[in-house]
Amino acid sequence: MRSNHTSGTYLFTSESVSMGHPDKVADQISDAILDSLIRHDPIVRAAIETLVTTGLVVLAGEVTAHNQAAREALEHAEETARETIRRIGYDDSATGFDYRSCGVLRALHAQSADISQGVTEGEGLHKEQGAGDQGLMFGFACDETEALMPLPIQLAHRLVERLAEARQKGEVRWLRPDAKSQVTIAYESGAPVGVHTVVLSTQHTEDALDAKDSSLMSQAAKDEIVDKVIRPVIERECPHLWWDEKNMHINPTGRFIIGGPHGDSGLTGRKIIVDTYGGRGRHGGGAFSGKDPTKVDRSATYMARHVAKNIVASGLAAECEVQIAYAIGVADPVSVSVDCHGTGELSAAAWERVVRDVFPLKPAEIIRYLDLRRPIYLETARHGHFGRTGEGFTWEKTHRVDDVRAAANVMQTV
Repeated sequence: MRSNHTSGTYLFTSESVSMGHPDKVADQISDAILDSLIRHDPIVRAAIETLVTTGLVVLAGEVTAHNQAAREALEHAEETARETIRRIGYDDSATGFDYRSCGVLRALHAQSADISQGVTEGEGLHKEQGAGDQGLMFGFACDETEALMPLPIQLAHRLVERLAEARQKGEVRWLRPDAKSQVTIAYESGAPVGVHTVVLSTQHTEDALDAKDSSLMSQAAKDEIVDKVIRPVIERECPHLWWDEKNMHINPTGRFIIGGPHGDSGLTGRKIIVDTYGGRGRHGGGAFSGKDPTKVDRSATYMARHVAKNIVASGLAAECEVQIAYAIGVADPVSVSVDCHGTGELSAAAWERVVRDVFPLKPAEIIRYLDLRRPIYLETARHGHFGRTGEGFTWEKTHRVDDVRAAANVMQTV
């Protein structure tokens, strides 16, 4: 069943960025440092912000470590940043950003004691681990893909993921790390029917330029991107949809040699729509990377995705958006809202009861339930936090569908 507001024919577009995009470089550095800390200190408090620009990395924010091994990891934050940059692929000074020669400045200090007492179990007014800040978090799922993600963002992520794979494996030797993708999907009555437009811009060496006009990428290079990146992804992810191959824009500005942090500065947390659902559903405004799981911006957003995904996987809704809101230092959410956009079998009030009955929603419960005190975060900082499999992505599991169905059945019989 589809909601009335998605009737008719329309287009929807989402974008993604590669692991070498300057904002994603910043996200990965923040999460790599977080992983290096949480590996030794599972209860570390961290909110690490990174700025990257030509030849420079700036680390700022709050870190409170509780043992010597974690403090030593913090002392090696510069080396962690450089190793992350190397793994991304910035290992040539000709790109204007090189892991060996870039400067790294640190401005990290301890978390405020006033905040700490509200989010530490046994301390503060409530004697229970509260939310690390006030805020509202959203999770979304829909039945457009096997991953229960919107198709435009799922394709956009898989394109830059495949582009990185082709670069790292040497399949396309002139590729460099920075890239962006954009996918427009055609819908009819709320269901995807075709791939309308694909945009892919990728940084490259001079080997990809046209021999007669150095301001343009050669047609041979464009064809290589189509054959080795775009076509394999489209044919694998949505073979049942039509695809207008005439509507492809590959490096539409002509050339893209200057890129990465040399071409544009990057900041942690500036790609929050790329990190979530590509503009589908709503967003509470909080970023993820560099934040330990006591920050509900991260942990509760992961939980909201888990809840929405299990509701859609249960077959009781075609799409679902979940909002959870918190007050700083308070454990219980101040509100839980579920909107299935007319595709669900229960009222909003009944869905709220189901969610509260089935899923743990206090910050400490979420952390334990999703097993978030592990060094799993660097991998989330590239190619999307949602719609992926792997040991770290516990919020993507759909093992609660039977519990959702049982609780929904109770509500239907009340």
